[in-house]
Amino acid sequence: MADDAEKPSRDYRETVFLPDTPFPMRGGLPQKEPQILERWEQDDLYKSIRKARQAAGAPLFVLHDGPPYANGAIHIGHALQKTLKDFVVRSRFALGYDVDYLPGWDCHGLPIEWKVEEEFRAQGRRKDEVSKAEFRERCRAYAEHWIGVQMEGFKRLGVLGDWGRRYSTMDYASEAAIVAEFHKFVASGQLYRGSKPVMWSPVERTALADAEVEYHDHVSPTIWVRFEVLEGSDAARGAHVVIWTTTPWTIPANRAIAYNEGIDYAVFQVEAMEENLPFAPWAKPGDRLIVAEKLIEEVAKAAKIARWRRVEKVDCQGMVCAHPLAGLDRHYGFQVPLLAGEHVTDEAGTGFVHTAPGHGADDYAVWLAHGHREIPDTVDPDGAYYPDVPLFGGLKVLETEGKKAGKFGPANDAVIEKLIEAGRLLARGRMEHSYPHSWRSKAPVIFRNTPQWFIRMDQPLKDGRTLRETALEAIEATAFHPEAGRNRIRSMVESRPDWLISRQRAWGAPLAMFVDKETGQPLHDDEVNARIVGLIAKEGADAWFTRPASDFLGSHDPDRYEKVEDILDVWFDSGSTHAFVLETRDDTRWPADLYLEGSDQHRGWFQSSLLESAGTRGRAPYDAILTHGFTVDENGEKMSKSKGNTVEPQTVIKDSGAEILRLWAAMADYTEDLRIGKAVMATTTDAYRKLRNTVRYLLGALAGFSDAEKVAPKDMPPLERFILHRLWELDVQVRTAYREYRFSDAARPVLEFCQNELSALFFDIRRDSLYCDLPTADRRRAARTVMDLVFERLTIWLSPLIPFTMEEAWTTRFPDAGSNSLRVFPDTPSAWRDDAEAERWEKVQKVTSVVTGALEVERREKRLGSALEAAPRVHIADAALRAAFEGLDAAEVFRTSQADLVDGEGPPDAFRLPEVAGVAVEPLRAEGRKCARSWRILPEVGSDPRYPDLSLRDAEAVAAWDAARQGQGVA
Repeated sequence: MADDAEKPSRDYRETVFLPDTPFPMRGGLPQKEPQILERWEQDDLYKSIRKARQAAGAPLFVLHDGPPYANGAIHIGHALQKTLKDFVVRSRFALGYDVDYLPGWDCHGLPIEWKVEEEFRAQGRRKDEVSKAEFRERCRAYAEHWIGVQMEGFKRLGVLGDWGRRYSTMDYASEAAIVAEFHKFVASGQLYRGSKPVMWSPVERTALADAEVEYHDHVSPTIWVRFEVLEGSDAARGAHVVIWTTTPWTIPANRAIAYNEGIDYAVFQVEAMEENLPFAPWAKPGDRLIVAEKLIEEVAKAAKIARWRRVEKVDCQGMVCAHPLAGLDRHYGFQVPLLAGEHVTDEAGTGFVHTAPGHGADDYAVWLAHGHREIPDTVDPDGAYYPDVPLFGGLKVLETEGKKAGKFGPANDAVIEKLIEAGRLLARGRMEHSYPHSWRSKAPVIFRNTPQWFIRMDQPLKDGRTLRETALEAIEATAFHPEAGRNRIRSMVESRPDWLISRQRAWGAPLAMFVDKETGQPLHDDEVNARIVGLIAKEGADAWFTRPASDFLGSHDPDRYEKVEDILDVWFDSGSTHAFVLETRDDTRWPADLYLEGSDQHRGWFQSSLLESAGTRGRAPYDAILTHGFTVDENGEKMSKSKGNTVEPQTVIKDSGAEILRLWAAMADYTEDLRIGKAVMATTTDAYRKLRNTVRYLLGALAGFSDAEKVAPKDMPPLERFILHRLWELDVQVRTAYREYRFSDAARPVLEFCQNELSALFFDIRRDSLYCDLPTADRRRAARTVMDLVFERLTIWLSPLIPFTMEEAWTTRFPDAGSNSLRVFPDTPSAWRDDAEAERWEKVQKVTSVVTGALEVERREKRLGSALEAAPRVHIADAALRAAFEGLDAAEVFRTSQADLVDGEGPPDAFRLPEVAGVAVEPLRAEGRKCARSWRILPEVGSDPRYPDLSLRDAEAVAAWDAARQGQGVA
């Protein structure tokens, strides 16, 4: 250990108390974690913790699992979400709660149908050639397979839960409960069948709810169409009202034109057209056009009109036009009235809105508001015009088969050609804009009039409140993490239309009810409903589709009733989970303490659960909501396989271990989008390494530690009292962070504590004492006592976040003490709080930073080797800084062999740091000889004739070590 110039008389390495632990520096997590998981599974860890908490009378905490969709292996979004849920479960356990967390799956719906259809097509069988029973059986098997795959993926992440009792929406009992919840809406009168335009996916052949639609950029044809005025003012008659639309295919369904009474409209006469055009424009001099005054220039530019003249202002009230296709087919000979509507603006287009009440929500609303009731049906479920639509029967609006599936069909072009033929097209163009697409098939959707079942949002119920009012009140009573989630879901509920709950598919829970064929009203009969729910509980939802109506109707005449075979929107399924997961088990309660999902669930599961519960129970099924952002790549871009920027959790686990993914989630701000990639993972791995090395050092330094060695806090040196103070501070901070679900506010302060106060201060200063002091020395005993207390807290503070490593550390030291996960946060005495020591060490570290800076210069200039060669003379002009060193060994604090503290400013050439005023350092060399054991340079080395190359402290320690060896009979 010493240099060649001063060779020691013996090898003292065996007398140094070096850290000793089997806990390896390298985690080997991909191999170690499965072993720990196997032990947890053998011990049934989740149930063991619950049993222990219940025996202790712990309060119950309920985290209700939002069911992931059983359709494919888990992705990084799944990993993030389930890990955050596990942070909640494990931290609540550590805080002393009994935690109920029953994992579940969403199993019905279109994506699974699609996959099963593909399987049948691969066998040469079309869906309509397969019985509904066989098709549903295949869907069930498909979902069951992926439940198993995903469950293993979630377990591999270390997620604790009641996996043995997992729930799914396709379990027979679940399907029965979903239908029972549906019956509650039927009985309350909130359910109705309405014919109105809904978002419809021709590719999937079903209606879609708002939550099933996403918006992508899309290029649409744009047309300006002229409607001849039949009735109006003298100036208006014979002129043409101009509309602008991006959906030419809806022109055959036009029944009105909407205007806004707050917009100024006028008749404009065309004076001249642009010259030298490569085509003949459809407008011509003398044409009279009616548009919003603010938009005439925009319309003229599109129509290639060079000059125009304003004739006069017009009042649109009472104006009536002819349909633009009236001249081609008498079917279109009906009148087209102008209707006032607040949704019309003059920000773009013409200031008029072409109104097809069967193909738009605003169109439908304004049509009904003016007393009209008949809604035209022009497009069938496959996205084609019905055969009886004149001029266009059978033409596809959207292609649904073959390679062009999801692309717009010939309908747009056909309508444009007929408008040209009729002389009613003024201009045409193309525009890229945001257009609704199905979030499953990714194909465009259309608004289409179709009979569907809805739940009313604005009908007063028994307590006088509407469903919307009840839901909004429930939102105000809910806690949101982050708080911004409240405004988001509130705005959605305030503006949402009635809840569309029916779907025209096969795989799902049915709208299991009968409708009177004469009145159109649902049958209200408790005995019928009981038979329906009972048979579904026994045989699954298949019973509804395979059994005859008479099996349910009892004494009712089957010929009188229509058996509804639509299925429920899958959001109704998952929105009902609280009813059969929380209300049917003895070891939990309703409502849940927390729902936790991605921020997109404000329009999905959070909202459907809210509406379902508010409509049936008058409040939300949760007390709090936590939302997280999406996972994106390191550049903040959305992940996609085509871009090659995805991160697969399975790959990270295989290469680095689940612990690295968990620490990434713990250190990130989940309220924002979370970036992940190679650089982020490298940073996370580095942070993990530092945490692991801290724990490893503690384990090594605590080898052989026992209660007999402990020192009371009041008898400890200042440094140890400062570390106890930091433990007190962190205990408050970590507990609060976990209670408030701020996981990064638990992880980061602990990591900083490990790096700063432990590794860079406490361990560094006490290393000499730990290695070289007598085992009975008070200073060494105090240090090890504090290390024991630090270890006790670190292993439980970090257990919710990196449970594998903390389990390994705990069982390495205490192999017979049981799982670390069974522990709760230990009490941290308030007596450990010591603000005076905290203030002292803040000052001490300021002075130390100047000393460190001075020694770094000396090492860089090769005037010094290690800090132990130094004996800095430190000049301190600030009395408060000088007083901070009272009772401290300055050389020990500076990690030097000797040190001298002097009052005053110090010489001009002394080293200074601008940010630390009143401190100057002369980096002098230590005087004396180098101790062969501790390497400190001291004048006293050689004073003990028994050990001529040791300091007095080291000589005493070696003498004790030698005596102990002799007493054990070791030569």
